[in-house]
Amino acid sequence: MTIDLKGRVAVVTGASRGIGYFTALELAKAGAHVVACARTVGGLEELDDAIKAVGGSATLVPFDLADMPAIDKLGGAINERWGKLDILVANAGVLGTISPIGHVEAKVFDKVMNINVNATWRLIRSLEPLLIKSDAGRALILSSSAAHKCKPFWGPYSASKAAVEALARTWAGETQRLPLRILSVDPGATRTAMRAQAMPGEDPETVPHPSEVAAKLLPLVGPNQTETGKLYIVREDKIVDYRLPE
Repeated sequence: MTIDLKGRVAVVTGASRGIGYFTALELAKAGAHVVACARTVGGLEELDDAIKAVGGSATLVPFDLADMPAIDKLGGAINERWGKLDILVANAGVLGTISPIGHVEAKVFDKVMNINVNATWRLIRSLEPLLIKSDAGRALILSSSAAHKCKPFWGPYSASKAAVEALARTWAGETQRLPLRILSVDPGATRTAMRAQAMPGEDPETVPHPSEVAAKLLPLVGPNQTETGKLYIVREDKIVDYRLPE
C-alpha cells in the first residue's frame, strides 16, 4: 500500500542514525517534510543529503533532548512556520548501563530517565497543540519489550520504557475523541548502536536492519491508521491491546 504524506510535516527525534534515520528517510520518500532532530550534526547532514537524493525535504534541528527549553522552542518554531504538525516519531533514547539496580550510578539513572521519559513528556507537552490542529495527527512513541520483560540488570531502561508507554496510553485516552492517534512501538532487536552496546558479542547480521523497521512504521502514520492507545509489535506486524495484570 502506497502512503501519500505530501503536505504533511513530521518531527523525528534521534534522526541522525538507526531507526530514526531510516524512518525520517521513509517519511520524506512518502512526501512529508521532515523536521529531523538529533545531537549529531554530521549524521543529520548525511540524512539531509539522503532525503534530497530521493526528492524530499527536511529541516535539521541539532540539539540535545536533555535541553528541555529547546524542546519548548521546537513547538514554537513549528507553529510559526507551519501552524500545525501531522506526525511525531519520538524515537530518541539511551540505554544506560546493564548492571544490578543497586550498582547503577545516580547520574546514569538520571540521564536515562531524563532522555527517555522527561524529554518524551516535554515533546508531548510542546507538540500536542500542533498535532491536534492536523486533520489526522499521528504519534509513534518508541518503546521496547524491556518495558514488559523487566529482565535482570536492565532496570533503568526497562523502567523508562514502561513509563513511556504509560505516558502514551494516558495521552491516547485523553485525546481519543480527537483525530489524533497515538501508538507505542516495540521495534524488537534491531541492528543499531544501542543494540551493539547492549549485546556486544552478537553478530549484527542476525538482527534486522533499521530500514526494515522504518518500512513497517510508515503505514502507522498515515490517515488510514485509526487505532490509538495500543502497542505495535514490529516483529509480529500487529497492533495489540494492553491487558491488566492477571
